Amino acid sequence: MASGIRDKVAILGMGCSKFGERWDKEADDLMVEAFEEAIKDAGIEKNQIQAAWLATAIEEQHVGKSGIPLAQALRLPFIPVTRVENYCASGTEAFRGAVYAVASGACDIALALGVEKLKDTGYGGLPQRSRGALNSMFWANLSAPGSFAQLAGAYVAKHGCNAGDLKQAMAHVSVKSHDNGTRNPKAHLQNKITVDTVMNAPMVAAPLGLYDCCGVSDGSACAIVTTPELAKSLGKSDIISVKALQLAVSNGLEAQHNSWDGSYFATTRIASTRAYAEAGITKPREQIDLIEVHDCFSVTELVTMEDLHISPEGGAIKDVLDGFYDADGGIPCQIDGGLKCFGHPIGASGLRMIYEMYLQLLGRAGPRQRKQPPVFGLTHNLGGFPHQNVCSISIVGRYGA
Repeated sequence: MASGIRDKVAILGMGCSKFGERWDKEADDLMVEAFEEAIKDAGIEKNQIQAAWLATAIEEQHVGKSGIPLAQALRLPFIPVTRVENYCASGTEAFRGAVYAVASGACDIALALGVEKLKDTGYGGLPQRSRGALNSMFWANLSAPGSFAQLAGAYVAKHGCNAGDLKQAMAHVSVKSHDNGTRNPKAHLQNKITVDTVMNAPMVAAPLGLYDCCGVSDGSACAIVTTPELAKSLGKSDIISVKALQLAVSNGLEAQHNSWDGSYFATTRIASTRAYAEAGITKPREQIDLIEVHDCFSVTELVTMEDLHISPEGGAIKDVLDGFYDADGGIPCQIDGGLKCFGHPIGASGLRMIYEMYLQLLGRAGPRQRKQPPVFGLTHNLGGFPHQNVCSISIVGRYGA
């Protein structure tokens, strides 16, 4: 009977490029930047990597459809390279491929890398202001801000909360993430903002203003994984292992059945429940130490707190305003700045989140390091729209915990 992957795979090394408007770099350069940090951290030679997974979502815009760009950029030794894409969960999907390969015994050391080079292409979240086949043909009448604004309206309707209180909590989410981002040299945006700035910003899709939305950026992140036993034999004394990896994909219920009221993400509730069971976590609010969630919009982060079964239903506004998710709160969320400050190079974001968990677990996060190094860290990606999406959850932590 399947037992999951808890403690079967260790993270040997990780790397992350600087995120931002990297006009002077190609996707290849960003891949190399992340990989060089990861392989140095892993303490191995390139020829010890036996398989690789490349994540990139908008491949038509930059690297193309195959795994060849990764093999060529890194000069990998003629090993299998698989390109994966699963909307905004693409980076975690690459990680899942590498982790499963090691857990199955198919290889000893595997690589996962995500990259996206979007600034040069004009890609953006508002189709009418962007160019490229994806925006002009497939999503011509749909925008991400518009879809997630509907989530906010449904949340207010369901819970009977004051729309002003929701807007205040959304502003707190954005201010908190920007404050965290000032302590991260790899973040795209490293500027503090105020609640007044958020509340008085130009409206994008009511109630989402400018500072409620994450931006577009270029970036890459990378992980090298192996077994805990091999990690120890390679000299690693502080082992960070994978506790759970779960993926839930919309099956049509949200868009095609009136049992879904539009106020939550069904996939997140299902994937997180499975992940907690796989990791052996029974009380997430007490056992999870850090979270990185898919804060494409401030309201998404707020609603996700409930869908992860950390805040009670209808209780996220209070938890957010009480500072429970602040850097010095009960469970810091986006302690590195999140999508809000890193932007969202789609293929890289999931691995970038795991990178932050990895640094925090090892006590290597610099000025943003949690005083008490965490035991369990959770990352969450949401790809698509509230009514049709994929959700990936990863939980990493100290080996044996």
